[in-house]
Amino acid sequence: MDKRLERILPRVQKPARYTGGEYNQIIKDKQKVDLRVAFCFPDTYEIGMSNLGMSILYHTMNSLPYVWCERVFAPWGDMYEEMKKAELPLYALESGDSLDQFDVLAFSIGYEMAYTTVLDMIDQAGLPLRSAERTALLPLVFAGGSAAVNAEPMADFLDLFVIGEGEEMNNDLLALLHTAKTEGWDKPEFLRRAAQIGGVYVPSLYDIAYHPDGTVASITPRDGAPERVTKRIVVDLDSAPYPVNPVVPSTEVVHDRVNLELFRGCVRGCRFCQAGYIYRPIRAKKPETLVKQGIEALKNTGHEDVTLLSLSTSDYRPLPALCDGLLDYCESRSIGLSLPSLRADNFSMEIMEKLQKVRKSGLTFAVEGGSQRLRDAINKNVTEGDLLHTCAIAFAGGWNSVKLYYMLGLPTETDEDIVGIADMAGRILHCWRENAKNKNRGVKITVSTSCFIPKPHSPFQWEPQITREEYLRRVNLLRASINSRSVVYNWHDADTSVVEAVLSRGDRRLGPVLEEVWKNGGRLEAWSDYFRFDRWMNALDKFGLTAAFYAERERSVEEVLPWDMIDVGVRKAHLVKERERCYSSTLSPDCRHQCSACGALRLMEGGKCDG
Repeated sequence: MDKRLERILPRVQKPARYTGGEYNQIIKDKQKVDLRVAFCFPDTYEIGMSNLGMSILYHTMNSLPYVWCERVFAPWGDMYEEMKKAELPLYALESGDSLDQFDVLAFSIGYEMAYTTVLDMIDQAGLPLRSAERTALLPLVFAGGSAAVNAEPMADFLDLFVIGEGEEMNNDLLALLHTAKTEGWDKPEFLRRAAQIGGVYVPSLYDIAYHPDGTVASITPRDGAPERVTKRIVVDLDSAPYPVNPVVPSTEVVHDRVNLELFRGCVRGCRFCQAGYIYRPIRAKKPETLVKQGIEALKNTGHEDVTLLSLSTSDYRPLPALCDGLLDYCESRSIGLSLPSLRADNFSMEIMEKLQKVRKSGLTFAVEGGSQRLRDAINKNVTEGDLLHTCAIAFAGGWNSVKLYYMLGLPTETDEDIVGIADMAGRILHCWRENAKNKNRGVKITVSTSCFIPKPHSPFQWEPQITREEYLRRVNLLRASINSRSVVYNWHDADTSVVEAVLSRGDRRLGPVLEEVWKNGGRLEAWSDYFRFDRWMNALDKFGLTAAFYAERERSVEEVLPWDMIDVGVRKAHLVKERERCYSSTLSPDCRHQCSACGALRLMEGGKCDG
């Protein structure tokens, strides 16, 4: 361990974040590998170590014999300041080596508010921020993750982006880089060849022109780059890599448990949900695969909880059989089993009884809209009857707390819809009074709202976001409508939502804005401790841009969108049709009952959608 680090650690919170040495970490002889990869997560250790995608890719990249992939996380403020004072550069946990000793910096970006932290970590590595200023082949700096489906705000800073699922794509890219390093290619040649790998987007190979009003006029590929970059997927999840021996954190993390991914994609098609579209088509693992992987991971880690993950866990068809298979092992060992992402329209007593065999976890339902009309408009195929029936089952089974999530500002929302949220909470309270076995403990109903953010590649990508002032008006209307102490109301702040919308729908002109925010101290902006709204607004103003242009402006379906060079598999015509159905409050059937012909099946290459 670096002597400077030894002196620093006693002065910071949670020093175990920064020491490495965890059980199951991968150590290689750096003299026997040709490529060293710093796998960077632009957030804290607790968040990154809870990320299943990072765990999977850490193991897949390390499966290459010529690669050693190590983990790097963003330091919290106290450690950040101590490192600056001690002139200690950012380093990887496995070796303790500074990032200037690595061939690759690979970022996982799942959230737009992490952008400034990416810039800060590049700077901490001692590298120029902008790709054009890093003229040598190495180090290569690239990124993937769900935020990469609109890479344009970060286009000036990253050499390339990987679009889609990285289990195969990342290794294809590293194999090409290995060849490039061995044969002495220059950076332009490598980037031209990398652009031919499916799912790889190289921003420098695309010329962007703008209209006088600031909208995108054209996107022109050159040097053989594809007109559109099609995302990569893993067709067969049963044979896909899954780490049954993940790194076990040395300190408490957000999700300190075994995470089992049931399936990718979603059968529902909620029109606001970017994830439901960018992760299509639907591919599921077999329950026997999941039981085997879950038990192996529990044995190899000592975790005492298992979480079953997907966008909508209760839509997994063989869920009862999977729970039975896991509980055969878990129940006698007091290992808990939890199912997030439940839906109110298919929660059953059978599943509930399986869940409470070891211990009860909280019940959370994303209702989204406060009236049936609005839920139909957003294609949230859940009725009030579904929710009340589910709550009755839960209360009768011993639960006494329910969390309900809603969005404010959805297209077509009215004040009546907002008041309807309070009315629904009141009916759930009445449901508890009628069905609870034990009323002595009381009931807690938590209503949480966030501000709708229009996201690329969703049917609502053309929709405007409501203003901060309007969001707060709707928050206050809902607060005034809730009149029971048993109902707790929490709301997400409007300021972060505005900035997130700007970055979600932004173009390359935001590059200087990001750099300006970073220069003025912007990092870890996903945390309220560090987020400063004025810093963002001042940076936009400095470069003649406005939040309203990106966030609050309705876009024509004919407008060229900044992310139009990215193909996630879903046809634009399908998105337009779903948007039109919103305005007539028309439901679309889920994928299990009728294929919507969204276009994602063409990515399967002979495979079959599990919808």
